[in-house]
Amino acid sequence: MISTPPPLPSQDPKNMAADAPSLKLDGSANDDSLSTTEETDDAELAKLGYKSEFAREFGNFSTISFAFSIMGLCSSVTSTFNTPMLSGGPASVVWCWLIGSIMCFGFGTSIAELVSAYPTAGGLYSASAYLVPQRYRPFVGFSVGWLNILGQIAGVASTEFALSEMIWAAYTLIRDEDYSPTSGQTVGLYVGLLVLHGLLNCLATKALAGITKSFIFINLTGTMAMIIGLLVTTPDKHDGSYIFTKVVDQTGWGNNGLAFLLGLLSVQWTMTDYDATAHISEEVKRAAIAAPVAIFVAVAGTGLFGFVLNIVLVMCSGNIDANNLGGRSGMIVANILYKNLGPTWFAIVWCVICLNSFSVVLTALQANSRTVFSFSRDGGLPDKGLFSRLSPHKVPVYAIWAVIVVSVLMGLLKFASTVALNAIFSLCTIALDSSYAIPIAMKLIFMDHPEVRFKPGPFSLGRGTVLMWVVNLASLAWISFVVVILALPTTVPVTALNMNYASVITFIVLALSTTWFLTSARHWYIGPKSNLH
Repeated sequence: MISTPPPLPSQDPKNMAADAPSLKLDGSANDDSLSTTEETDDAELAKLGYKSEFAREFGNFSTISFAFSIMGLCSSVTSTFNTPMLSGGPASVVWCWLIGSIMCFGFGTSIAELVSAYPTAGGLYSASAYLVPQRYRPFVGFSVGWLNILGQIAGVASTEFALSEMIWAAYTLIRDEDYSPTSGQTVGLYVGLLVLHGLLNCLATKALAGITKSFIFINLTGTMAMIIGLLVTTPDKHDGSYIFTKVVDQTGWGNNGLAFLLGLLSVQWTMTDYDATAHISEEVKRAAIAAPVAIFVAVAGTGLFGFVLNIVLVMCSGNIDANNLGGRSGMIVANILYKNLGPTWFAIVWCVICLNSFSVVLTALQANSRTVFSFSRDGGLPDKGLFSRLSPHKVPVYAIWAVIVVSVLMGLLKFASTVALNAIFSLCTIALDSSYAIPIAMKLIFMDHPEVRFKPGPFSLGRGTVLMWVVNLASLAWISFVVVILALPTTVPVTALNMNYASVITFIVLALSTTWFLTSARHWYIGPKSNLH
């Protein structure tokens, strides 16, 4: 039997998010405590069972910049544009982004509500355990923790690999001759970039917060440069009929609807890792409001700017089909920019896009390491607490390098199969979105249970309101649908080389974590564990 631990401070209904202040219509807080000091944040953290160990250096602006950066609009669209364009065609690019953005906005809002109620480094991993009765906390916490960590590491690996490919794509185009980097060169650059990101993440939190403030400007500059540059320089633009109605099944499925839906990969991969901001909440001032608001603003802004960017890219794309794969670079967006902007301006804009991708990995690694730190702090990893140790600068360096090592191993899939490596993109979305759906579902099921008594934080859809039910249920339905779509092979007939292994990998990890829990971890893992004493 699973042992039932005594309630943590966070698990006592009388202590959970006690006296969380509400918001006025203008977004300000009714309770003056939200505008006060670090002591208030630390006191709220103590109610969740944890002592403050990090330095709170992230203010409102740096937190919003962090949330925008984790999505990395211009670089993420650049990395994933091939899939919708070569699967379902122009209409898939545009409409999948719009539909996906609307649904992701609701999903992001559902997540932001939970982040506001449970602002800890564990993010939705911790929330999932708090939102179920005590007897289920170990199993739910353990499963969601591993799913979340797997998805985040896949996010770091896929984004870093995309950056490596973007750099080589630019080199290929600028050389102006037939050239194709070897797998060894691509992986070598990938590993070098990971090491550089690991070193930067070892900086003190104050330095990281300062650096992060610039990321929102890099993101917006790259996006606007692409939009304006292409509109000004492209002589022959496609008309509205081509942009909004042309669907081309280039997958082999023989079904335009299915080919169209495969374009969801771009928007879902871009708008993932919603709870990354939650994982730095123990380093954020006024975390219960700053973190969820940052998520809300970032999802809305990314959806809006991304819709415009995708329309412009399709409008200025010229003649692209599955046979040329985006020209010599292998990346459609690189080819579009190079052809229309010319070598010099292409190089300048591409550098900004690559810098944006670099910032995405920096923030993703920071969030990922805090998740590993939190899971280790709660006893969910077989590391005897090693990854929960902090450096003198209050940085989880062991957790950072653990993520780097696993990411390197994922990158080695390039030597096995490009398709196997590309499955990491889908794996990121499937694993993360699954880990987000579970706590949302648990909240709806158990929010009135005497051992849960969910009490919203200052950012809330309202407890038990029609709005809450509609948004939460729509989010769960959407994720269930998207997980199935992203698990499908993008081309048929299916072979060992083009199989989408994301669902297989996710299933294996879930099976292994469940087996491990039932045979061993259930005897020692109790879920979020207080470290106040």
